[in-house]
Amino acid sequence: MDPGEPKVLFYKRSHFVTRLPVDRLYTSSHYWLLEQQGTWRIGLTKFSTHLVGEIVDYGFDIQPSATVRAGQVLGWIEGFKAVSDLVCVVNGTFRGCNPNLSKNTEVIDRDCYGKGWLYEAAGQPDSLCLSAEKYAAHLDTTIDGLLEKRRSPD
Repeated sequence: MDPGEPKVLFYKRSHFVTRLPVDRLYTSSHYWLLEQQGTWRIGLTKFSTHLVGEIVDYGFDIQPSATVRAGQVLGWIEGFKAVSDLVCVVNGTFRGCNPNLSKNTEVIDRDCYGKGWLYEAAGQPDSLCLSAEKYAAHLDTTIDGLLEKRRSPD
């Protein structure tokens, strides 16, 4: 591993495989947060992009400098499999969306933990945020639940 790259936690369950950067916080709703000089950069986890499918469009219904709270809907994201709300995971101030997404939404799928971040906010992350290890345990429960639903007759 390159010394400049963040450490990762290898994760595999059923047919889903990812590497979770350990320098981030995670939410049970499948967002990641990375602190950068007092501002939090927020994106979708690989599991989230897998559920939504290839990202085709997105939109934010909020302006930079607006006050935000954890759980607030900020906009929407559309993939081939689903349309989902984009939710705030910080209590504080919305700083803006990733300007590179307007040119290329594919970067969300290709580099969700790097250049494919969604938005930035200053403030305090949701108190329910998880470490990479705790998020991996949450993924175990989530994936097991999905597999059980698939096996169970309706």
